Amino acid sequence: MFGTYFRVGFYGCKFGDLDEQEFVYKEPSITKLAEISYRLEEFYRDQFGEEAAEIIKDSNPVDKAKLDPNKAYIQITYVEPFFDTYEMKDRITYFDKNYNLRCFMYCTPFTLDGRAHGDLHEQYKRKTILTTSHAFPYIKTRINVIHKEETILIPIEVAIEDMQKKTQELAFATHQDPADAKMLQMVLQGSVGTTVNQGPLEVAQVFLADIPDDPKLFRHHNKLRLCFKDFMKRCEDALRKNKTLIGADQKEYHRELERNYHRLKESLQPMINRKIPQLYKSLIPSTSHRNSFSRSSLRKVEI
Repeated sequence: MFGTYFRVGFYGCKFGDLDEQEFVYKEPSITKLAEISYRLEEFYRDQFGEEAAEIIKDSNPVDKAKLDPNKAYIQITYVEPFFDTYEMKDRITYFDKNYNLRCFMYCTPFTLDGRAHGDLHEQYKRKTILTTSHAFPYIKTRINVIHKEETILIPIEVAIEDMQKKTQELAFATHQDPADAKMLQMVLQGSVGTTVNQGPLEVAQVFLADIPDDPKLFRHHNKLRLCFKDFMKRCEDALRKNKTLIGADQKEYHRELERNYHRLKESLQPMINRKIPQLYKSLIPSTSHRNSFSRSSLRKVEI
């Protein structure tokens, strides 16, 4: 009943009315991107000719001016069901999260110079949310897209999302029932391991080492700082849990994880404990305006 979803876009006059149309396809849950790509490419090559159908191998916006007008192009992207925050309280079970699906999301990493991936300070992300005309499950296995919404995340916002994801993975591995020691250790190693490229320490050094000059980034800076506080707390919880799961043969490995954690904590401490003074000015009540110290101003601060 449940499946895997892909966005499929058609480009080229050979498609007739399908030209520039987008659909969400529902496939069996084990379907890989390569499988549906091969199947659709073969299907349209049989219709238009061996050299007339081509798969676009990225999820970037398609510039039709750069396409061969004598060819039919198909762009296929893996998408996931998307839920607004308010929906999550009602979508608790696996069934809830796979029923009545109309919104789907995919992310496209990019840099301003055209590369897909760059250094942390260069890495942007485009989040695209698609809305279909009907909800899955449906009598058809493909439904047309009727609305598309795009959001661009700047590098520090990408870093915030990445740290939130790492924190969620730690929380899940720590509280998994029954406990899975291998999964927990794998997530811990990826969090506090000293050889992790673009790991938490590098993220903090890039975005938290200095207070940004642009006041528009103050709140992003503060949010990332708080993400790191939560992340370190989850690391501590995970280490405590791991200690209860290991045998005598893994005690030295656990001690190494603890050493890595304390080194990371020591390096992060100056950055995550430094607050931006400008964010807290409105919280200092003067004697003449004490009554103006409202609840709304309290929402500006998390410590």
